[in-house]
Amino acid sequence: MSLRFTDTHCHFDFPPFSGHEADSLRRAAAAGVERIIVPSVTADRFTRVMQLAESYPPLYAALGLHPLYIAQHHDEQLAQLEGWLTARPPKLAAVGEIGLDLYMAEPQFERQQTLLRAQLQLAKRHDLPVILHSRRSHDPLAAMLRRADLPRRGVVHGFAGSLSQAQAFVRLGYFIGVGGTISYQRAQKTRAVMAQLPLSALLLETDAPDMPLAGHQGEPNRPERAAEVFQALCQLRSEPPEQIADRLWQNTQSLFAL
Repeated sequence: MSLRFTDTHCHFDFPPFSGHEADSLRRAAAAGVERIIVPSVTADRFTRVMQLAESYPPLYAALGLHPLYIAQHHDEQLAQLEGWLTARPPKLAAVGEIGLDLYMAEPQFERQQTLLRAQLQLAKRHDLPVILHSRRSHDPLAAMLRRADLPRRGVVHGFAGSLSQAQAFVRLGYFIGVGGTISYQRAQKTRAVMAQLPLSALLLETDAPDMPLAGHQGEPNRPERAAEVFQALCQLRSEPPEQIADRLWQNTQSLFAL
């Protein structure tokens, strides 16, 4: 039986995909990657991300203001985001990529939290799930999510925290994004987390063109490599591959209603 996958996190609006969309989608489909969610990072990319989703059936859009670009974000861009959410194009699947980051040089953490709080309120008002970025910020993020109490919840993408931090998100009803980190033998902590979490809590992703897999260091990551992330996950889990693939597909559907 052929397995089918969704890459729930791919920055398809960036190189090397820009200008090579059809070829990139053919390569993804050949690997069984049938659907790709494209999160935006800044307001000036909202239109492009939506155009991509509307032009190519496998693509879906998420719109949000990424914490790494905190210096570029302005309050009026929240009104822009709300305009898109109010219009609610059919291929708009989530609010994202949003979140917190304490790894960057000048985090402006209070501003990050203010911006995230506003975007969580928008997701709640418009009944959309969220795609969350979190680096060295899992505990404050979990606290904010608990207070926000979003009806549709979301996914903490590219997770590399502890098992107890992952379980805290799962208890709140959030999914955990499984990416290429697990393809590295040295990533013992993350591999152990993905082996122990319930299968019902996991989603598949690449974060392409970032987060290259083991064996592909120095190359741009690609959505077809979601199939390789899946193979790495199968090596860590006790369930049969067909069951894992089917559950990942169901999890994606239940969160994003694609």
